[in-house]
Amino acid sequence: MVSLVTGGCGFIGSHIVDRLLEEGHEVRVIDNFTTGRRVNLEHQKDNVNLSVFQADIRDINSIRPFFESVDYVFHLAALADIVPSIQNPEGYYTSNVLGTFNVLECAKEADVKKMIYAASSSCYGIPDVYPTPETAEIRPQYPYALTKRLGEETVLHWGQVYKLPVITLRLFNVYGTRSRTSGTYGAVFGVFLAQKLAGKPFTVVGSGEQTRDFTYVTDVADAFYTAALSDIVNETFNVGSGGTYPVNQLCELLGGEIVHIPKRPGEPDCTFADVAKIEQYLGWKAKIPLEEGVNKILENISYWKEAPVWTPSSIEDVTKDWFKYLS
Repeated sequence: MVSLVTGGCGFIGSHIVDRLLEEGHEVRVIDNFTTGRRVNLEHQKDNVNLSVFQADIRDINSIRPFFESVDYVFHLAALADIVPSIQNPEGYYTSNVLGTFNVLECAKEADVKKMIYAASSSCYGIPDVYPTPETAEIRPQYPYALTKRLGEETVLHWGQVYKLPVITLRLFNVYGTRSRTSGTYGAVFGVFLAQKLAGKPFTVVGSGEQTRDFTYVTDVADAFYTAALSDIVNETFNVGSGGTYPVNQLCELLGGEIVHIPKRPGEPDCTFADVAKIEQYLGWKAKIPLEEGVNKILENISYWKEAPVWTPSSIEDVTKDWFKYLS
């Protein structure tokens, strides 16, 4: 089998590459290295079944040749995080929507067996129901969520109109080794780990009693692989841990002092995936409990030594647009 992973040097993408290589696939990676890091696949550098190409999904002519004779496409390449999406909506639209269109067109031309799209649970916004099923109302609160949802709609439409076999996976709060260390203020694990290394307190939003469906990255990679090899097409599935955990519990597991910062508009008090559908259709279920996942991260915490260390004042400064536009 030949598999192509867009964003394959990124956090989730690199773990999917590992899984595919382990299963004997020939793997091609496309990454423009905006957030992806070559070091994430350094341990695979001598693997003859891996090829890494620097290219941007926004340029269809540059990526088209890499789709030749590909069986499976795993589309992870995207811009993430809330704050920069508010500040740079054009960049998010071109990457997450138009870039996805380009990937779909290349996949269609190559007549691939299946394309799996990394959708986002942020499309649900602030849901009415917990755990949240795939049938919940779509309520994106900020440009990142909107552009990922528009990408998902495009994928499903190509499946409907052009009969391209697709599956979209709505990911909930993925964490684990190799999570982003870019300069943008974003995912809680990257923020907390850099703060822990620097001996600074964890900047907890609000009371810290808000809960998140923290899902370990190798479980997510397993969901992608399972979806690709299944006979199911043109479906959407939540990918979550099966639980939801207070941010304060995460702080206890990481070990460190806490400082509280203001609650932010547009953020749900809970994220919690209803995973009944993916369990029923694909037989997939998360395996890594939160404590085990956090321990795996702490064993590799030096990875985050170059990540920015956020303080209450620097967070207040960088999130001004968040409060300005979403309040």
